[in-house]
Amino acid sequence: MKRLIIHGDPGIRKNAVIEVDGEELYCFSVTRNGDWHGPDEVQLWCTVGTEDELKTFARRDFVPMHLDVEDIDAGAVEVIKSKGELAV
Repeated sequence: MKRLIIHGDPGIRKNAVIEVDGEELYCFSVTRNGDWHGPDEVQLWCTVGTEDELKTFARRDFVPMHLDVEDIDAGAVEVIKSKGELAV
């Protein structure tokens, strides 16, 4: 599980499935920053992980401030599913 900061909006919301650098990731949460004040373009701060980590996220069995952080542009994100329901 990690925190993914996306510069720009590739059109994803909570429960999206994306591919970054050949790795399929599930977006457990998405926080949209910068609409009114802040950077020139919006930033999406996402908590992402593999399908196996979904139960860990649902139980909050992790420490958010200890997650690795990766910073990418929206163009590097391939959207497989933009939003929906993830089964726990």
